[in-house]
Amino acid sequence: MKYFSKAMIGLDLTEMDDILIEKTIVFLKFLGIDKCYFVHVAKNLAIPQEILDSHPELLAPSDESIEAMITEKLKHFNFPDHIEIEVFAEEGENQLETFLRWARIKDVDLVIMGRKETLEGSGSLAKGIAKKAPCSILMLQEKRPPGLPKKIMVPTDFSDHTELIYNFSERICDDLHAELVPVHLYQVPHGYSKTGKTFEEFSEIMKENANKDFKKFLHKNNHRDLDCHFVLNEGHDEGKLLLEEAHKIGADMILLGSRGRTKSAAILLGSVAEKLVMVNNVLPMLIFKKKGETVGFFEALFRI
Repeated sequence: MKYFSKAMIGLDLTEMDDILIEKTIVFLKFLGIDKCYFVHVAKNLAIPQEILDSHPELLAPSDESIEAMITEKLKHFNFPDHIEIEVFAEEGENQLETFLRWARIKDVDLVIMGRKETLEGSGSLAKGIAKKAPCSILMLQEKRPPGLPKKIMVPTDFSDHTELIYNFSERICDDLHAELVPVHLYQVPHGYSKTGKTFEEFSEIMKENANKDFKKFLHKNNHRDLDCHFVLNEGHDEGKLLLEEAHKIGADMILLGSRGRTKSAAILLGSVAEKLVMVNNVLPMLIFKKKGETVGFFEALFRI
C-alpha cells in the first residue's frame, strides 16, 4: 500500500548517514516512497579538514562538494535506481527552521531522521523536527539491525485523535503481517484513600475502568478486538514507562500519533509523545501526522 510518496532524509555527514541510508532502503517499498530528498543543513557548509584530507579531489564550492559526496554514498549503497532522488546542502543559522522550510517547500509526506545511541551528537535537530514537522516522521535508530517490524506498539488514550493513528496502525500491521499491541498508561487519583480502598484495590478499579473505555473505543470505531496492555503510572516519566513497556513486550517499532487538530505550534505533538521522543534512541519510531493540519502555523512561520 502506498503510504508516503515523497520523503526527506536528513543527513549530518557522520557515520550515522551510512546507517540511515541502509535502513531507509529497507523501508522504501513498504512505505511506497518514489522520491527521496537527501538534505544536509548546517550553519556553515565549509567542509571539515578531516574530510578534505581524505578526499583531496574536493575542490568545488562546499555545497556542491557535499552534494557530490552524498551522491557517491548513495551509489555505494546501491540506492534503487527506480527511486527519484534529489540531493542538496543548505546553509542556515537556525538548522531546524531551515530544514522545516525545505520540508514545506518540497511538500514531503515523510521526514526520515537518524537517532544516535553511541555516536556523538545530541539529537536536538531530530527531536525538534519530530515536534514541529508538517508531516509524518520516521526515526531510525543507530544500533537496531535493518528490517521491517513484526511487533508494533501503539500508545493510546482512547480519545478522538487516537482513531486516526489506530486506523493507520491496523493498515500497517495487516500489510506487514505484524502484531499490533496497544498500550495505555493509567493513574490512581490522589484522593483514593478517602474511598476506604487501598492503593492496590483502587489501582485495580482504575485498570478495569480503562479496559471498559478501551472496549468502548474498539466497538464505537469498529476495530478488531485486541488485548491492550495497561501500565500503572505512579508518577514516573511517561516516556520512560512506555519505552520500558516496549522492551517488555518485545516491540520492534513504536507508532505514535500527533494531536494535530490545532494550529498552535506548542502542541503539534502531544506531551506524552514528546517525552517518548526525548528518551527513545533504541527503537524505530513512526510519528503519524495528518498532512496539512499544521499548515496554518507553517504558513505563518515561512512569512517571518
